[in-house]
Amino acid sequence: MNEHTLNQLRILRLDGMVRAVEEQATSTAAAALGFDERLSLLVQREVAWRDDRRVARLLKAAKLKVSTACVEDINWRPSRALDQPLMTALAGGDWIRNAQNLLITGATGCGKTWLGCALAHQAARSGFSVLYTRAGRLFDELHVAHGDGSFARRLAQLAKLDLLVIDDFAISPMGAPERNDLLEVLDDRVGTRSTLLTSQLPVNAWHTYLDDPTLADAILDRIVHSSHKIALKGTSLRDQKEDK
Repeated sequence: MNEHTLNQLRILRLDGMVRAVEEQATSTAAAALGFDERLSLLVQREVAWRDDRRVARLLKAAKLKVSTACVEDINWRPSRALDQPLMTALAGGDWIRNAQNLLITGATGCGKTWLGCALAHQAARSGFSVLYTRAGRLFDELHVAHGDGSFARRLAQLAKLDLLVIDDFAISPMGAPERNDLLEVLDDRVGTRSTLLTSQLPVNAWHTYLDDPTLADAILDRIVHSSHKIALKGTSLRDQKEDK
């Protein structure tokens, strides 16, 4: 295939196919294949190239705190009390397809953030749009958005995400503005998108933490309804340098 044709493929942004053509040009095995077989290989390479690029974009946009976390590396130490059938189901992604939530709780250092990032990483690899944020930073961002008039636009952006990961929920006192903003974020997502929250505080203590019975009822109804729960146990993994 001449250079002019390769340039046309580049203009069409068929970069995976260009790579495959260049490799076939130097491959004795490829030369022995028929036209249909070689064309099929070129198309397959382009599809794989695009899939890889899309996953790379999704992972970059996710901004995961632990970008190397993945479900294949989960620490199954018995003391953590992880439910392997549940974890296998979560890794499959149906909970996101069904717009369900996931609540991960446990003591400091038990691996909540790592596990949340691993499941978010798996979601991105499966083609879902993901964003990781710490609860404090999310509320700070929304506070600024109120001031500069971008609040509605930011809510709309968050509402489109297949999976929103809110890490370190309930780690510091929450005021009325934060409660209202959290309700707004969750209200746009309930029944249509998934939210993953991690917290040191057990779920049954969240109502008291929110310190407003009416808003607490509304918020928890949107979080806890149709949710999976993982209560991590055991001692800190940080001493082992395996925060998984």
